Amino acid sequence: MAVDELDTRILRLLIEQPRTSVREYARILGIARGTLQARLDRLEREGVITSTGPVLSPAALGHPVLAFVHIEVTQGHLDEVGDALAAVPEIVEAFSITGGGDLLTRVVARDNGHLEDVIQQLIQLPGVVRTRTEMALRERVPHRLLPLVEAVGRASGVRR
Repeated sequence: MAVDELDTRILRLLIEQPRTSVREYARILGIARGTLQARLDRLEREGVITSTGPVLSPAALGHPVLAFVHIEVTQGHLDEVGDALAAVPEIVEAFSITGGGDLLTRVVARDNGHLEDVIQQLIQLPGVVRTRTEMALRERVPHRLLPLVEAVGRASGVRR
């Protein structure tokens, strides 16, 4: 999907001022509310905007420990293991990957002991061969997409 300069400005506002009304966004951007709504609808329909909910902090929810667990799976059991991972609340993301392992999960825990309990739970899942855990020490670059949005907008060179 081509993201033009106006789309980039809209996305920047959504990221930087997520609690602002559509009417206020339109005023800030100097465009009609209908134009803004049509753009938002297109960005949602084309999958650029995938969520409008709040971003939550696992640490503030009592789970300050963050680890990345690589999971090696018995051939032919990737879907079953993936389904089983969805039932573990401490797994906040899981991806099929190439390289060392078959799945990469992002796991949060209350403390190191709790993390060990979660890993033991994973090891016992049918189809899991082994796990390898890497603990995060400090977040260096928080999850962000605005720099990418701006780069895509610049690269398109399209103005609408």
